[in-house]
Parts: sequence; C-alpha cells; structure tokens
Amino acid sequence: MLQSLTSLLSHLQFHLGPTLQGKSVHVHTNYPAPGKKFVSSSFRQLEWVNPSDREDDSDKYCKLDLEIAGSYQYYFGCGHEERSGGGYIVVDPVLRIGHERKILPLDCITVQTYLAKCLGPLDEWLDRLRVAKETGYNMIHFTPLQKLGASRSCYSIADQLELNPDFSPPGKNNTWMDVGNLTEKIKKEWNMLCITDVVYNHTAANSKWIRHHPECGYNLVNSPHLKPAWLLDRALWHFSCAIADGKYSDSGLPSFIENDKRITILRGLLWMEVFSQLKLWEFLQLNVEKAVEQFRKVLQGKPKLKVIQDSQYRRLSNTVDMQLALEMFGRHTNGPKSIQECCDWFKKSLEELNVECYKEMHSHHEKAINCIVGTVCYERLAAHGPQLGPVTRTNPLVTRYFTFPFEDMTMEQENQLIQNPNDACHLLAHNGWVMGDDPLRNFAEPGSNVYLRRELVCWGDSVKLRYGVKPEDCPYLWAHMKKYTEITAKHFSGVRLDNCHSTPLHVAEYMLAVARQHRPDLYVVAELFTGSEELDNIFMTRLGITSLIREAMSAGDSHEEGRLVYHFGGEPVGSFVQPNLRPLVPSIAHAMFLDVTHDNECPIQVRSVFDALPSTAIVSMACCASGSTRGYDELVPHQISVVKEERLDPKWNPDALPSSVEEVNLQTGIMSGKLALNKLHQELAEKGFTQVYVDQLDADTVAVTRHCPSTHQSVVTVSRTAFKNPETHQYRDYVVEIKLICLILCKIEEVILEARTVERNAESYVKDERFINGMPNYMVEIREHIQLEDSEIIKQGHATTKGRSEFVEEILFEKLTPGSVIAFRVSLDPNSQKMVGYLRTQLSQFNRLYKSGSLTDSNVPGILKIALDFLMSKLTLAELNVLLFRCDAEEQEDGGGCYNIPSWMPLKYGGLQGFVSVLSEFRPKNDLGHPFCDNLRQGDWMIDYVSSRLMNKGGALREVGKWFSAVFTYLKHIPRYLVPCYFDAIIVGAYATAVDAVFNQMSSFVQNGSTLVKQLALGSVQMCGVGRVPTLPPLSPELEDVPVRLNSVTKQEEQCCVSLAAGLPHFSTGIFRCWGRDTFIALRGLMLLTGRYLEARNIILAFAGTMHHGLIPNLLGQGVAARYNCRDAVWWWLQCIQDYCNIVPNGTDILMCPVSRMYPTDDSEAQPLGTVHDQPLYVVIQEAMQRHMQGIEFRERNAGPQIDHNMRDEGFNVEAKVNPETGFVYGGNRFNCGTWMDKMGESDKAHNRGVPATPRDGSAVEIVGLSKSAVRWLMTMNENGNFPYSSVTIHRDVSYKEWNQRIQENFERFFYMSEDPSDPNEQHPDLVHKKCIYKDSYGASSPWCDYQLRPNFTIAMVVAPELFTVQRAWKALEIVEKKLLGPLGMKTLDPDDLVYCGVYDNALDNDNYNCAKGFNYHQGPEWLWPVGYFLRAKLYFAKKMGQEKYNESVYLVKNVLSRLYTHLERSPWKGLPELTNENGQYCPFSCETQAWSIATVLETLYDL
Repeated sequence: MLQSLTSLLSHLQFHLGPTLQGKSVHVHTNYPAPGKKFVSSSFRQLEWVNPSDREDDSDKYCKLDLEIAGSYQYYFGCGHEERSGGGYIVVDPVLRIGHERKILPLDCITVQTYLAKCLGPLDEWLDRLRVAKETGYNMIHFTPLQKLGASRSCYSIADQLELNPDFSPPGKNNTWMDVGNLTEKIKKEWNMLCITDVVYNHTAANSKWIRHHPECGYNLVNSPHLKPAWLLDRALWHFSCAIADGKYSDSGLPSFIENDKRITILRGLLWMEVFSQLKLWEFLQLNVEKAVEQFRKVLQGKPKLKVIQDSQYRRLSNTVDMQLALEMFGRHTNGPKSIQECCDWFKKSLEELNVECYKEMHSHHEKAINCIVGTVCYERLAAHGPQLGPVTRTNPLVTRYFTFPFEDMTMEQENQLIQNPNDACHLLAHNGWVMGDDPLRNFAEPGSNVYLRRELVCWGDSVKLRYGVKPEDCPYLWAHMKKYTEITAKHFSGVRLDNCHSTPLHVAEYMLAVARQHRPDLYVVAELFTGSEELDNIFMTRLGITSLIREAMSAGDSHEEGRLVYHFGGEPVGSFVQPNLRPLVPSIAHAMFLDVTHDNECPIQVRSVFDALPSTAIVSMACCASGSTRGYDELVPHQISVVKEERLDPKWNPDALPSSVEEVNLQTGIMSGKLALNKLHQELAEKGFTQVYVDQLDADTVAVTRHCPSTHQSVVTVSRTAFKNPETHQYRDYVVEIKLICLILCKIEEVILEARTVERNAESYVKDERFINGMPNYMVEIREHIQLEDSEIIKQGHATTKGRSEFVEEILFEKLTPGSVIAFRVSLDPNSQKMVGYLRTQLSQFNRLYKSGSLTDSNVPGILKIALDFLMSKLTLAELNVLLFRCDAEEQEDGGGCYNIPSWMPLKYGGLQGFVSVLSEFRPKNDLGHPFCDNLRQGDWMIDYVSSRLMNKGGALREVGKWFSAVFTYLKHIPRYLVPCYFDAIIVGAYATAVDAVFNQMSSFVQNGSTLVKQLALGSVQMCGVGRVPTLPPLSPELEDVPVRLNSVTKQEEQCCVSLAAGLPHFSTGIFRCWGRDTFIALRGLMLLTGRYLEARNIILAFAGTMHHGLIPNLLGQGVAARYNCRDAVWWWLQCIQDYCNIVPNGTDILMCPVSRMYPTDDSEAQPLGTVHDQPLYVVIQEAMQRHMQGIEFRERNAGPQIDHNMRDEGFNVEAKVNPETGFVYGGNRFNCGTWMDKMGESDKAHNRGVPATPRDGSAVEIVGLSKSAVRWLMTMNENGNFPYSSVTIHRDVSYKEWNQRIQENFERFFYMSEDPSDPNEQHPDLVHKKCIYKDSYGASSPWCDYQLRPNFTIAMVVAPELFTVQRAWKALEIVEKKLLGPLGMKTLDPDDLVYCGVYDNALDNDNYNCAKGFNYHQGPEWLWPVGYFLRAKLYFAKKMGQEKYNESVYLVKNVLSRLYTHLERSPWKGLPELTNENGQYCPFSCETQAWSIATVLETLYDL
C-alpha cells in the first residue's frame, strides 16, 4: 500500500504503507521533470527522501511539486517486480483573465452555454454574447463552431477542421484566427473565458471526409460482425416503407399507429414479415452436411465442441474444430460401419449446436422486437413523446442504424452490396447511446449485440468513429482529430467533452494530451452518465477532468435540490482546520452545478416560471462552479433544441423594451436577479466563504448559508421554490416566524438582495420566428443592499441574547411568495467578533493561518503576553506527564478522573492526549455531530476541566493552566457552533507545543529520530510520572539531585522521584504501579535511550535499597509491601546498571552512589530512611552475585492467602542458586513461577488453582543469558579497575572469569537441540519435537517443559550473543520467525504444542484446565515486548551471516515496525499493548499500553 499525503494541493508526497516498509520500493511517474515536456509513455523514477536519515521507513517519502495541469500516472514496484500498484494524479488548471492575468478560482466560475449556430455572423457575436457579460457570467460555453451536418444538430459536425460558414456574412470568409481574436478580446477586456465542445465519438453522416475514408467508421468490411444487424436494419426500412405505403392496412396496421391494438398487430407482423424471413440464425450456425463430410475424412478423438464463427459472417459458414471433434466422436476401430456411427453421432451433436444458435438468435429477436415496439410507443403514442404521426419515409417506423448512400433497391439487391467490399465499406454504423450500458465497453466492437438487439438510441445523423487501439490502426482519423484538437486548444481556454462516457478512454487521453501541449492550463469539463461515482472516477482521473457537470433539474423537489448544494461542495459551517500536510482522502469530483443544461427539458415546462429565480439562487449558493444556459434567464418557455433551433439569440440593449424580441436587458425575465446572484457567487468564492449549511425550512423553502471561516461572516439566502405553478397549485400562506439562530447567523448587517418573480402588463408569450424570445409578461422585482427594516419580504423581530454567546435575531417572513429569494449578509455580534479576533491572535503562534481575522486585545491578560512554548519549556518531563497523559486511575488517585462525555464515554487520559486522540479521529471527517462536539456546544464543562485540572497543580503547571484559562475566556464568548473548531485549534496547538517541549529535553537519538522514534519516546512521558503518594522507596539523603516536594498533608518535604508504570490502565497506581521485572526490562528503552539519565539512576538506586535475600522485588509495593518471589528481576536490574554505565556519560559513577538499605539483614523489617548506614551501589551488586553463588533459599514473609490467595503452600518457598558445574543460575519449583511467564492458576472448576501454568523452574534460558551478561561485564569492569571485586566466594573463591567461562562452555552443550538424534548431550531425545532450536529451560521438574519452543532464548541472544554459534542461532531464529512471529507480537508458545491456546480470556471460568481463568496467559497469546528482542537478535546475527541476510532482516524488521507504527497511530492510548490474541487480534484483557512493549521497540530502532 502506497499512501499519499497532500499539502495545499500543490505538493504531493508518497509514503510507504505498512506492507511496503522495509522493501526496496521504486516509484515512477510520467509527470514531467522540471523543464521537460509531458510524454504520457515516458516515466521517471522518483527519489526517496528520509528526513531523519534513519533506518526505519516511517518518515520516508518521495515528492512531486505539481504545477502543470493534467492527468498523470504513477506506479510503484517492489524489488524486481516492475509494477505492484499505481494510480492517477489530477492537477487542476490555473485559469487567468484580464490584462493583469488575474486568477479565476474554479469555485468562482459562472458559465453560460450558447448554441453557436444561434449567434449569427461572427461580427454580431459580441452584441449577443454581451448578454452573458452584463448578467455577471465570467465564462461562455459554446457548442461546436465547426461546419454542421445535414441534420443541423449542434453536435453533428460535417468537418471538424472547417469553421461553420454560417458565421461568415456574404462576401467575407471568417477563419479560426478571427474566432481566436474574439475569444482573446473577451478574455482580456471582459474578464471572461471561452470554452467549447469537442466531439470525438462521431461525425456527421454526410461528412465528405468519411466518404473518402470509410475505414474511419464501423463498416461491413472492417466490422463484418455487424452484417446481421445491417440486414435487420434494411429489412426494417423496407417494412417501414411498406407500412407507409399502406400495404399492411388490410392486416390492421395502417401508417398511423394510434393505439395499443395496432402495437399488438405490429409485434406480430415484425415476427412474421421481418425476423422469420431474414433467418438471421444462419449467421450463427454451420452447414451440418458439409461439416460431417469433412469429419468423415479425418476421424479421431473428445472435450466440448464450440462453433467457430466465420470471420466474414456468411450464412451457414461457421465451422467447428475438427481436431476437437475427432477427440470427442472418433472411434479406434476400422470399417465403414464404425465410421458411419461416428458421423451420425457427430451430425446429431452439430444439429443440437445449431438449435442452440437458433435459440440464441431468437432471444436477440425478442429483445429487438421489444425495443422496436417500445420506441414506436414513445415516439407515436406517448403524451410526453414527440408524437411523430404516421409512418413515412421521412419519419420511418424506427431510426436507421446504418448509412445507405445508394439509390433505393430491393432486399435482394442490397444483399449483393455486402458482397462487394467497395460498396460494403460505405455501409457505416450510426452512433447513439445505450441505456444502462457499461461506458467502458465499445458497443460497436465484436462481442456486442447492441445493433442486432436494437438497443441503441440512435443518432441517425452521425457515424460512429472507429479509432482502433492506436494511431497506426487508423492513421487518417487520428491525424484528423489531432488537428481538430489543436485548433480548439489554440483558441479556447477549455473544452467540454461531449458524449464523454461513450468516447474511448484511450482516444480522449491522447487528444487531451495534445490539447494540453498547446494550452497547459486547459479547463476540462464533462457530463457523465455512468450512474456510478466509481466509474465517474475512472474518467475523471484518466482524462484529468476538472469539473463534472451536475444539474439542478435532476432534483424532483426543493429538498433534493438543497441536498445537491450540500453534496457538490464546501465544508460544514464550523468545520475544523485541517493540517497543511494531510493524507489524501477520497472526495467527490469538483462540480459545475447548472440550473439547466442546454440539452435538457425546459424548467418552465417541467416546473413553473416562478421557480426559475429561487432554483437559480439555490444553485448560485453552491461552493463550486455554477452556471446556466442561454434562454433560462430570459424565461424561454420551451426547450431550445440543439437539432431543430435555427433562430437567433437576442442582442443586448440596455434601452430595449420588454416587448422586444430581438434585444434584451436587465428588465428581461430574471436577468436582473441573475446578475445579482452571479456577483454574489463570485464574491463568496473569492473571499473564502468555503463552508456551507443547507436548511429545509418547509416543503418549498430552502435556506443556504455560506460561511467564511476566517472572518466568520455569513451570507444566507432563503429561496421559496415553485416546482408547481402557483396559479394552479394552492401554496399555503407564508406567515411563519423563523428564528435564524447563530448556527446560521448572529447579526444581520444588510439585506444583500430581495427579489421575486412577478407578472407585469405585457402581451402574452408568442414564439417569434426569427429570435429566441422569452416570456415578456414576467419579470423580477429586485432591491439590493438595503437595511432589514426596509425589506418588503421580512419584518424584524426581537434581538435577544441567549447565554454569553448566543445572539438571536428573530425575523418574520411576510411576503416570501413562491418565486421569491432573499439574501442576508450576516456577521457575529460585535462582542463575539472581538473575542474571535483575540482568540485568533493567540492561535497565530501555532499557525499563521490565524493571522487573518486576528485582533489585538488592549486588555490582554498578562499570562497571554507570554508565549506558550516559553511556559512549557519550564515544565519537567514529570510535569509534562501530567499535562499530556495520566489515565483515569492516576487521575482518581489525585482526587479527580478523566473527562467523561455522558452521552458517549470517558476519555482515555486526563491530559491533552485524551482530547487529541478523539479529535484526530473525527477531525478529518469533519464530524461535527460527534458527541464530543455536542458536549462542547452544550456547555463549558470540558473547557473548564482542561484549565482547572492544571490550575489545581502547583508550579509551572499552574502557569500553563492560567494560560488555558485565559485563552478559554475568549472561547466561552464566541457562538457555540464555533466552539468545537476553536477548541480543537487550541488543544492541537498546545499539544504540539508540549510535545516539542518533551523532545527538547530528550536525547539526540529522539530529537533527530523518525516520527516512529518520537511517538515511541512519548511513551516514556506516558509511563514515567509522580503520583500523589511516592511509589519508590526513599533514596539516600547523601545522594545529590533528588527531586523533592512539599507534602500537602504533612507539610513536610518529601522525595518525589519519577517511577515507571508497568502498563496502563491496569498497572498505573498504588502498590501495583511498579514491578521490578517490568521496570528494568523497560528502563533502557524508555529512560536511557531517551536521555532521562538522572531519573533512571534514581530508579536503579531505589530498587537497590530494597535488595533482600540477594534479590530485588517483583511487586515493589513502595518497598514495604514488596514480594521477593521472582528469580529474574535482579538480573534485569543488573543488565540496566550495565547499560547505564555504557550509555550515560561517566556512567560508571553510579557504582559509587550511596544506597540506603531498607533490609540490612534477611530477617529485618523495613527500616526507616537514615537508620542504616549507606552502601555504595557496587557493594549491593556484589551482594547479589555472592548470594546467588552461595545459594538463595527462603520462605516469603507473611506467606499465605494474605499475600497470595491462589498460591499453594510450597509455592512460597523461594530458591535461586548457581550450578557449580555449569555456572547456570537455577531455582524455583513446580508450585511457583519466578520468571516473566508468571500466571498462577485460579480456577476451582478446572482444578488448576495454585498450579503455575509456566513454572519454568530449573535454569530459564533468558536468566542464564542475563547472568552471563552480568558476569562478563563485572569481569571486564574489574579488569578495567571500575569494580573492586574479581570473584565470589563459596567454599572457595570463584572468579568472575571462571564463572563466565563455565557458562560459555556449557550453554550450547545443554541448551541446543541438535539435528543429530544421537547427540550425547541430549538426555531426553524422546522429548525433542523441534530441532535446531534452543531449550526454554534446562533441568525443569517436568522435563518436557525444557523442550517447548518459546521466544525466550532470543533475549539471551541479545544480552549474551557470545553464547551462540552463528549458524545455529540463525537456524533457530528462522524457526522462531516461522512459528512464533505474529502481526504485532510473539506467540508465547509453539502453536504445534498440545497446550497452545492463543486467545486469553481472564473472565472465562469453565472446566478447561488449560484455559480457565486465563491459565493460558503465556501459552500462546502474542506478547509484544519479546518481539523487540527477536528483531534485535535477528539483526545481530544477520550481520554475521553476510550482507544478503542482513538486507532481508532489515526488511523484516521494518515490516514489523510498520505494523507496530500503524497500531501506535490508530490507538487512542498512543501506545503499544501488553499482548494480543492469536494473529494480532485485540485482547480486551490486555493493558492498552505497556512500558516494556514500547521500550523494546525503541531499542530495536536504536540498533537499526
């Protein structure tokens, strides 16, 4: 998956999705390099940019700066695979007008369509086109200007290269240059653009060039598959002539078909006289006798026979595959009798095939008759049809599908025509359209039966053009149309693709590329009738269509018309500000929304004359291009036919009388209203009124609001439609009081316009013979820019305030009659306007966008004079934990809780992250209906929560709280509908500032790291905090730089060291917050790699002070309630001290730091601080090593149900020793679980209570690895003079060097499971079920447990890689990858193991011993923290295996990291979970974010 990000629509970035990270991905595009020309087939490879210059791919991207309009392709491949996926990029043109080349934004466009043939001579065009200029349009769309065909249809072009001679007066020959001069004059002097149609799909049937080049159409030579359809067409013509001549009158079918009875007779005669006589099935059939004779000569063979169609489509000339026939019907015996049997069998099969062919043709006939009858019913009987009258040769029964450029002749003679290629090539298929057809299929090509089934709605004046797939297939046609395109692009700013959905895509692509070479910023519009937005998108992207034509006439009522306004453009009022760089998301095509198109029904006929003004007002308020057709504004009461209309458009004359038919002005029709609306439309787009709200006030009345998000001005139009004529339809009296509350408006500044359609004293409409005239007896009364009290439509009510920010102006609609429109200019009340301005001033420190509309507050609170980044720079990371995070349990410990939205749910955090997580979920969708937004609109509770929560803290946090409180004062005094978007802006800006403050206090690894590194580093702030009660035991008073605070209860000074929570939300507070094992598995990643050295030191020393029996506690319990029941925590602690010494500058100084011991002896109670002498840390370290070598064996203090109600008595006995022979640390028993896999059974139903699921007694592999690492390190430290002890003592001194050597020599001997079944080191070969791996333990009380495949040996590989032979380690890692690696984590047990269960459900209590009460916690569920160790081990040993293996491993690591990154981004907790169920499924019993999960992934990134 390749993800796209866009910035301001001119800068495009390609980022790698999770499935591609780590792979060698190459991205190619045909978007031209700077200074190069576009060539569609020329692709170039884009370069990758990695801003952080790190190995992970989270920030890696390649980019394109898009400046050249058009449609461009991109594709990407992986490795040696050239194309793995791809798509299209559409770049909109930049349109310019006037001498100053001022930009015309797409949403500003107001276009008017003109039928070119109705403009008269070119010299008169300006007078006629001035109508568009004077009524406020800024674009003119011309139908084709070329010479027209015999039908005089605007879209039937006789010669694509010749200007229509009608445009040249007698004695003059105008050229395309004259047209170009005119369009240029209009562009520069009138500030208007001109566009025109291009028609690629057909040419006029009487085009001279098609006679000379018949190969350019579908004829019976190059398309012989059309022969049956052509014969049917001719038969229907002769049948039609016979009807016209009265030959079927005696049969009940005269030429005038006027009722259903005659339709029934027609249907019967079609069968008898046409279809049965033609025997068209013979074109599908074969000659049985001939085929059998051929078969007789070549007997052999089987499978299914198919008819092979004769390429020339002759009757009974199809064949079958004789080889296949032989396989099916042949016999391997000799003799005439046997051959005859085979032939008879074959003949019978052929006859059956012929029957099938007959049935197929019969179904085509049935469809054809239905289509013919349907056409006749529409054209001759239907009230809404053209009612053509009698069948004649001029108006035949049905339109002919093919040209026939010959004298009339008989069917027999016509049959001879198709035998002669010189004649047959001139029998060309007409074009048309097919209802419901696939627009990507060419209905004239082989495989389509549209012509045969009479499914084509045929344009009998045009010939369908046959391009083939490339210019070489029809050179003349491609060259001709290329020149046509060049002429058009030279003289016009844009094109409308006529019949776009039926134009072959590859042809349109080619021609538009030609056009863009001549005019790079070509504006392309089209009207698509695909019926599918998905199909629309194919045309849009491949052709680079700028705007899709949409029409208000498609709406059946005012409600639907209003919905179209909302659908085709703009954001909701009060929308959120989106980031500059954001993911590209699917959106609907830019619209050109017209009140009516030039080839559609007349709105006055379909609706009423009174609807013209309100409907065009609704259209004008859409946030997209808008427009109309010449004649709509003049109230022409009929359709202006693109085929039959020959009259001229009236000219402009400001002094013309209403009765004038040849001149018009603003007194004509609704033209004055249209001028005002066009000006308003353009103003709204230019001034950034991008937000839209549509409100259906009643069945006929629609209010549309356009809102500017920077000034918060609004314009509201209220339009009362008249879909039914008020003169015949009873509309209710409109005296309804409507409160336009601040969601629509606050304070009415002015009435921009009020207008209504009225009758005037004038003669009734009479259709003029020379000019296209409108209805003179209707006009628009309009008043512009008046005060509310001067309005004749509405009356002002009371102005009231509702709360602090709700300003309500009541208005009464008194004369909003059908056909009326009123538009208000609305602004916030003065106080709200000021508050928004002050607020935008504060927000401008986060985003320059807010400079617009900002105001300076002369009484600004002092705290707001200080930049927020300065205030936040004073916060410690512990304080930033409070500002950004803290889950509900942490908040409750402090007497509060996370903010709860009553109608929804509580937020995940009390800090800013809780709000940001929710906002980032619905902001991209602008989901203003979200319960979060409702809560903000309804009251100040959430706002007050944010500020008061921080104000209740002390120090620098209180100052930040004051800043929020002050800025929220502005927020509380703006209209409630704006609160969500401004709250979002404040929170997001503050959050970004806080995150910057975090990174500024962290290591260069984080500061220079990738986005993934930074997001993971936030986990350090998430997990590390200080609660109400200190979690860590106190440090030595002699230690420097220990943070202190004043206890709010005792008023005494107390230490307040940061502690590390194991996971949220379950392990976040109280005695369950800190765990020795979890802390020190996570400490390197979350604290050392992030640069939190002092806090890491304090945690190491605090745990050192709790050492007891040579162990540090598992559950810390603030030291006094500690449990010393784990064997591994002390080794993780030692590993962290080693890491501290290696990572921190002068890190070995920690060894000299004083440690206050809580337990000076094994039997002592916890001692208060200062009652025991301090020891340096190195002494405590030595004690841990010494006690292990001597042997640790004790019973937990207070053993029994008071500390563990599940554990059996034997489980409280703790043992940890060193095997003197192997050097391995071992311990535990079958009733306790001293490693991280520590699930104790607790189900009575399943009888597993008190039984550990994974005791892992003996020598656990990761403890052996950790102890080896510690011993090796202490040996080296002693040799370097940094550690005073060289040995430990039992009965004799055992040096660290000897201990190190002992482990080294014995590890693989006892842990490796060899491929060799006779390996002398293997004590239990019968238990080996996976070879070439390392045991999970050695010496377990249940020997089979040693042999289970688990991920723990990968930990040993990282901390003590010297224990492993490279080849063996690599093989073992491959098995782990194959069997244990999941989407996010590592399976904790081999899925092939009998007790594997991958779904953890701690609430389930049944009789299943292996699963009840979550007994399988570590028996399959996929834990995340081991994945870090697996990946680090993989990287380490891959380097040893060579470059190829290393590259493969880097890909694997990046791929896993990308999946983790995806989870991290999507998680509202902004963390990585403790575990997942099998195959990465969500586990509801897992911590949502876990310290060690985040830490080990950070360590992997550090290793990369």
